[in-house]
Amino acid sequence: MTASGRTTKVALVGTGGWGEQHARVLSAHPDVELCAIAGRNAERTQARAERYRTNGYTNIREMLEREQPDLVSLCLPNEQHFEATLEVIQAGYPLLVEKPIVFDLREADRLLDEAAKRNLFFAINFNHRYAKPMQLAKSRIDEGRLGEPVFGTWRFGGEGGSPDASPHGNLIETQCHGFDSLEYLMGRIVSVSAEMTDMTGKGFTTMSIGLRFENGAVGNLLGTYDSSYAYSDTQRLEINGTDGRILIEDTVRRFSFQAAGSETAEVWQAGYFNDRDREFHRTFDAHLNAVIAAFRCGGEPPIHAAAGLRALRLAQAAIRSQESGKRIMVQPV
Repeated sequence: MTASGRTTKVALVGTGGWGEQHARVLSAHPDVELCAIAGRNAERTQARAERYRTNGYTNIREMLEREQPDLVSLCLPNEQHFEATLEVIQAGYPLLVEKPIVFDLREADRLLDEAAKRNLFFAINFNHRYAKPMQLAKSRIDEGRLGEPVFGTWRFGGEGGSPDASPHGNLIETQCHGFDSLEYLMGRIVSVSAEMTDMTGKGFTTMSIGLRFENGAVGNLLGTYDSSYAYSDTQRLEINGTDGRILIEDTVRRFSFQAAGSETAEVWQAGYFNDRDREFHRTFDAHLNAVIAAFRCGGEPPIHAAAGLRALRLAQAAIRSQESGKRIMVQPV
């Protein structure tokens, strides 16, 4: 579609807070023309479109017909992904969507099936993979320096939750990053065993999920909306292997690798002038760069939307475990 080297026309659906990040990154990309922004609120949509010197729409179909974009980026409220995403897919447009893919497995299956029937480029933004510490962790594991993973822990939490939202919002819309990150680094999760609490009256906002991996390793995912993003070390990922340990603190703040038996660790943290790697929002810049590069050369998405289905499948298994009090086996996608 862009083999001639021309600029890639991208239309954005969504005018919320994270949608601002989509607009920022797309408008600044040297190979992208942000050709349109669509939103539900006419006033906010027009203001966002004017800020980024593009066209504003309140109807997705009209935007697609008039603009004919090469790629569509969707950033909508967490529980309102399905209809707009399906509309874009059925119109035949390649797309990048935000996590979670949806909340319902049948809807996720339909989106992937509809996209596959049309052979569409279908990416999802699991941007945590593009944090500098995650990239360093992946390289140490691929080099064999960790040895065989034995256990992994993910902890992530801040404010959130509402009596009017899905009771499993935290698990599906936020801890999908935990499921994706742990499988990215440690391999496939084959079973889950979950405990959850709704003691704050906002749904099951805190959970502890036991995990077993395909290689025999075990792990735990602890997620919460009953904490604060202002707390230091609100996110931590630790992986212990037979030959060493990896530790990631606050996603972008600090990485360390320590060989077993050594009292000295290798540490990365952003230097004084390295604002890009220390800023969480820039993880999306890095991922979007990879998405655009893959799309322009006709390749596969760096993170296919099937990863969103995988995270949702793990979340739904955790819900069944909590409801049944049993360990639940998880089938591959």
